[in-house]
Amino acid sequence: MNCLLDVGELQAWYGLTQVLFNVDLRIEQGQVVSLMGRNGMGKSSTINAICAMVDRREGRIDMQGKSIMALPSHRIAQAGIGLVPEGRRVFANLSVRENLVAAATRGEWDLARVYRLFPRLEERHSQSAATLSGGEQQMLVIGRALMTNPRLLILDEATEGLAPIIRQEIWAAIRALKANGMSILLVDKTVRELLSVADHCFILEKGATIWSGRPEQLSTEIADSHLGV
Repeated sequence: MNCLLDVGELQAWYGLTQVLFNVDLRIEQGQVVSLMGRNGMGKSSTINAICAMVDRREGRIDMQGKSIMALPSHRIAQAGIGLVPEGRRVFANLSVRENLVAAATRGEWDLARVYRLFPRLEERHSQSAATLSGGEQQMLVIGRALMTNPRLLILDEATEGLAPIIRQEIWAAIRALKANGMSILLVDKTVRELLSVADHCFILEKGATIWSGRPEQLSTEIADSHLGV
């Protein structure tokens, strides 16, 4: 397969505090990869380090064979990484449509395609983002990331705090994206859903990768020991 993102021996700091010590992560083109671990083990910090949103980082981060370690956040986004961060960070005073086109680039993902994925957004296209429900805001930030036409979509806790029916809509959208060949890095607390959609899994503990494998290789013993399930 064609390697899209290759992370090796990644270390990261917030100020003087080291939060990542040895993260290894690999995503092939078209793969859905889950990044797993208990709270506070470095999942979001890994995403932040990939996207240059930490104070310092060392190691290797290659995007299709080219290092992105020296790039600032906006250049990493331009290189093809679309981030949906934890927490629903919409542009509250803009309409749904304005949110979607704010960072749009030319490509397969346009308004029509986002509206097909999330019909609710088309129904509310002229509404202020601040008036949307939490689930609708989550759809909006996913749609906004897709409008950048990323080569890799990163979803950090995309279903957290949502009603069960809305969570299922988000998971259905993730499966549709996978079926269309989108490369995705996923962080989520719902292990069962993660395992149902992921092609490969990585488990972090205390800022380091301690296990990787296919979902069917994740034993109950490993899950109990490192995921608390």
